[in-house]
Amino acid sequence: MKRRLYFLISLTIAVLMLVGAHSCRNRGGASKVEITPIMNKALNDVSSIWYANFKDFPPKEERRRLPIGVFDSGTGGLAVLEVILASDYLDNINGGSGADGIPDFHGEDFQYFADHANMPYGVYPSEGKADYLRELGVKNALFLLGNKYFKLNSDKTPKGDKPRCKILVVACNTSTAYGLQDIENLLNLSGTGVKVIGVINAGVDATFEDILSAPRRDSLSIGVMATVGTIDSDVYRRSLLQKKKDENYNGYIQIINQKGEGFAEAVDSEKDYVDPTQTAPRKDYRGPVLGDGLGDIKEELLDVYNFDFSKNAILYKKVNGKYTEFQLNSAANYARFYMVSLLEQLRHSKEQAPLKSIVLGCTHYPFYLDTLKQSLKELKQYREKGQLIYSHLIADDVTFIDPAVFTAIECCRTLRDDNLMALRTRRGEVDAFISVPSYSVSSKFLDKDGNFTRDYKYGRVAGTEDITTVAVPFSKENISKENLKRIEKMVPHTYSKIKEKLK
Repeated sequence: MKRRLYFLISLTIAVLMLVGAHSCRNRGGASKVEITPIMNKALNDVSSIWYANFKDFPPKEERRRLPIGVFDSGTGGLAVLEVILASDYLDNINGGSGADGIPDFHGEDFQYFADHANMPYGVYPSEGKADYLRELGVKNALFLLGNKYFKLNSDKTPKGDKPRCKILVVACNTSTAYGLQDIENLLNLSGTGVKVIGVINAGVDATFEDILSAPRRDSLSIGVMATVGTIDSDVYRRSLLQKKKDENYNGYIQIINQKGEGFAEAVDSEKDYVDPTQTAPRKDYRGPVLGDGLGDIKEELLDVYNFDFSKNAILYKKVNGKYTEFQLNSAANYARFYMVSLLEQLRHSKEQAPLKSIVLGCTHYPFYLDTLKQSLKELKQYREKGQLIYSHLIADDVTFIDPAVFTAIECCRTLRDDNLMALRTRRGEVDAFISVPSYSVSSKFLDKDGNFTRDYKYGRVAGTEDITTVAVPFSKENISKENLKRIEKMVPHTYSKIKEKLK
């Protein structure tokens, strides 16, 4: 009887432990994870064009030689890749902190994917298409995890072969904010062991390292400059406040969010926001205009903005000496406008705590870091009726935070911890891809430059089998001369690796 009782008790305990373990797994596992349509297709639907067949993914012991995958909504993410390629923050022998004169990713190959056809990502949430934005992030991950690409957008099937990627870096703040969790869930369910790193947590960590390394203040402000979508997600504010709590930082921190509508698009030469061929205001412009509303260009602040009017960088019309139309027509002027807008927010805030850190919460913004720094310097010295009006709002040791640095460090440490560094003696290579409209999209949905019309781009729905874009290699046909010149100037390490493959 006792034996039977002991057996029943043991069996009960074992069952409870098993259920408990299963429940614990489910808290972060499959039964509690939202399975979106694209995830379900990738994992389970063998008839779907999005089926990933993760069972054929190379085993861990073969993955060292695979490339690192990086994606962004456009070419702005090349700024992140540039930092990764040039990074020397760790000792290559023991992985400890400190430069050793050898690039941390020496010998590593990379795949970069610019989802240019679907940008700007920051608009999708405001158009009620956050679910489609989430799907784009998963599709980008699936491309980098896959082994095929289209050689031409006219191809009906992918004819190019490529290696799969061993780790993913989401070099896009908006995609990190809306899609990182979906990508993490997909990878967890895939059984591949592949990991993904997003730029936002890296930016938050970098911000607090900057704050904690300086003399402690009773109060300070953190500025966050990002796309409309990233700001609307509230992810930076929530993450910064959580980090403040985790670090037991008792000083007052004010967070000033600055939406940068059109800034990233201007960097990527999107004609809705900049068009160097224009000499007068145009009807299809979608950037900031003169007005009194939130996000408008204030006529009384034109001296403060200190815009560059040369080479049609501002398109305007005047009647009787007064501006009747005013349009930004260069990425540098977008940078100036949003730098002043951030300081104006702070100037009219209740606390007016000095600005200590400015987070560049979009990968496109570091391309114009020099302009942002110059604008801030001018603001610190700007006088109105002889009085400095911004100086007290800007700390003497204010720091611009580029999340890319900490993203590079986290990526390297993750690969080292997982024993996945390539450890090659040769220098690594970069294969770059860009999305373009698919041959299957009717010409009536394309503009004169061959890009999606706005209504079509933001009118698509999630969960379909439609292939509206295809990934093709970077070429001189799908990247403008102006964009290539900017890439060559701003990211020389990256450009040197991709220029030889440009056709």
